Formats: sequence, structure tokens, C-alpha cells
Amino acid sequence: MDRRKFLKQSSLASSLFFVPSFVKAFEEVATGSLGYKRLVIIQLSGGNDGLNTVIPFRNDLYYKERPSLSIPKNQIFKLTDDVGLHKSLFPLKRLYDNGNLSIINNVGYPNPVRSHFRSMDIWQTATDSDKYLQSGWLGRYLDNYGAHPYNAIEIDESLSLAMKGDTMNAIATQDARILHNLSKDPYFKNVNKYQNDAHLSEHNLGYLYKSMIAAESSAKYIYETSKTATSNKEYPNNAFGKQLKTMAQFINSGLKTKVFYGSLGGFDTHVNQLNKQKKLLEVYANGIEAFVQDLKENDMFKDTLILTFSEFGRRVKQNANIGTDHGTANNVFIIGDKLKKQGLYNDMASLSDLDDNGDLKFEIDFRTIYATVLNKWLEVNDEKVLNKTFNKLNFI
Repeated sequence: MDRRKFLKQSSLASSLFFVPSFVKAFEEVATGSLGYKRLVIIQLSGGNDGLNTVIPFRNDLYYKERPSLSIPKNQIFKLTDDVGLHKSLFPLKRLYDNGNLSIINNVGYPNPVRSHFRSMDIWQTATDSDKYLQSGWLGRYLDNYGAHPYNAIEIDESLSLAMKGDTMNAIATQDARILHNLSKDPYFKNVNKYQNDAHLSEHNLGYLYKSMIAAESSAKYIYETSKTATSNKEYPNNAFGKQLKTMAQFINSGLKTKVFYGSLGGFDTHVNQLNKQKKLLEVYANGIEAFVQDLKENDMFKDTLILTFSEFGRRVKQNANIGTDHGTANNVFIIGDKLKKQGLYNDMASLSDLDDNGDLKFEIDFRTIYATVLNKWLEVNDEKVLNKTFNKLNFI
């Protein structure tokens, strides 16, 4: 049987794009090497306007460059005498006041790209802007330190590049029960039943057979483990809230998952940005607050670190459509229980010293944040994952 015929006949074919491959033997890495700390990545897709998120409300240039788009001072939650949060982020202000939030400003990378797809690839692969990789930084973490594909889970129907490794990929699912039922497809079961060593080594089919064996095993484990946890916590009734609720169920059940990945889209606000961003930030902040409270109630927050990023920021100057165009540097949110650097990690970028395109100049390479998380939180060799040495920051 060739791969094309196999894909056509199997009703599980579609899930092979959702449930990624696992071609590395389970026993190659000891499960105990993964530890207990968990990393949650939240991606704000589209390029969130960081300047209207963390706001320099004492800077006259901010209001001059955004006469119709700036946030009035009376609609800002002050963090310091000079900097405040968008009013939609009041739940994050509570986290800030409790010492559970660190805001890293001016995050970017050299020679920035303003294409959504390319910039997202750069963030997800953690490579230079002039280089291309087919594996993501979290996928390479799994390659080196994972024991099973369920050690990393994306709460989605498809897998981001960040979660794809060279030899091991993460699991993508929105519902453990549906994933489990899918793995019980009759044709799927029949293929697994009759596979043998010859099939597993066959050049054209080995990849698929091994993928399906791993998919079935992971689906069963995720379903049977996660169903032991229930939550009475009320989450916002939207897709992002459902993502976080599923994520919390996985964490609270004790799944041996080290990395979770979620996303919220819609941040490409070229036109009429004010209301769009306001609603999106509300969705984000309310969901995160419910998520953190859920983890705290189950004594899981102390071992969970949440990192929120967007592929780039926006231009300093508003455009003619009361929106903003693609920019460069942006802010990153770090949420955790015992942060070494709480509040504002660093000063905001200068609004008078911009690059040639009118964008903020980046100060902190995003890969130094990744390196810090890998080294200090997940306690692994960051250079082995990132293929390069980066300085470490001091937020954890």
C-alpha cells in the first residue's frame, strides 16, 4: 500500500495533519528528565499594538503621533508615574499588583520583517531573519528532552511550526474525547493491528505507521488522564476561554505535559483599531485571569509560567484609517508565581529615536527570553535547542 492510497482510505487521514508524527523511540529519553514545571505560550496573532497596550501616557509624542488613536489618560490603569495599561487589561493590573506579572518592553530581533507569516516563522523557529528552518524551538525542545508527543500540546486543530521538531512533534487537539474517539476509527485500528516489523521499516509506510501508533497511544493517555479533573471555574464564553479551560483541565489532571500552546487572533488592526483592540484585550485579560485563578485553586500556578507574545508591534504613527500598520518591537508578558523581576522589566522605547521606517528600535532579542525560559525554568540546555548562545535575563 502506498502513502497516497493509505491517506485516501483512512478516515483518520485528516487527523494526521492534526496529530503530528512521532518517529523517535519512546525509550530514548527518560521521562524523569522532564521535571514538573510547565510552560504556557499564548500567541496574539496579527501583531498586537503594544504602544496602546502598555502606554507611555506622560509622553507628549505618544499623543502627537496618535491624535485619534491614543488612549486618554483617564482610561489608563497606571503602573508607574509614566506608564499604564489599557483599560481592558484591568485583570492584568491585578496580577501586576500581586507580583505575578513582568512586562518586558522593546522585544524584537535584528533586521525585522513586517510580513505576518515570515515574522511569525522567525518567532516560532527562533532563527535569524535571513535563515529558514523547518523545526520550531519547542519542537526542538521535544527532540532533545521529550519522551512522548503529549509532552507538548497545542490547543488547536492544527499544529504551529513552533511545536514541530525534526524527530518529534507535539500533539494538537481541542478536545481530548474527540481525539480519543478519532483514534478508535475502525480502519485506524485495523492498520495498527496488522502492522509488523516489515511495515514499520518500509520506507514509504514506516513514517505513517509509527505516527498512527504514537497518535493512538497519546490520545488514550490524554483522554484517560484529563477526564479525572473537573473544574467549576467559570471561563469567558468564547473560543479563547474554551482553549484556556481545556488547558487548565490538562494541567490540573496531572498530565505529563511540559509545554502548552494557545492563541488569540484578530490583532491586525489597520482600520478602526480602538474598538477592535479593546475587545480583543478584554478577551485575553479575562481569559487569563480565569485561567490563573483555576490553576491557583488547584495548587498548579506555582509550577506554571505563562508567556504571551505577538509577532510584531505596530507603527508609532497612526494611519489614515485610525489604525496602525505593521511595526517591529513589542512587549512580552510573563506571568508566574515567583518572578524575580516583577512589574516593568525595563524602560519603554524612545518615541523620539525611531528607525528609518518610523518604528520602535528593539532592545531585547526575543531569543534571550526563550533562552531564559529554557535554561532557568525548564532547566535544559538552551543552546542545544536554539542552536546559538544567548544572554539570560533575570525575570525568573
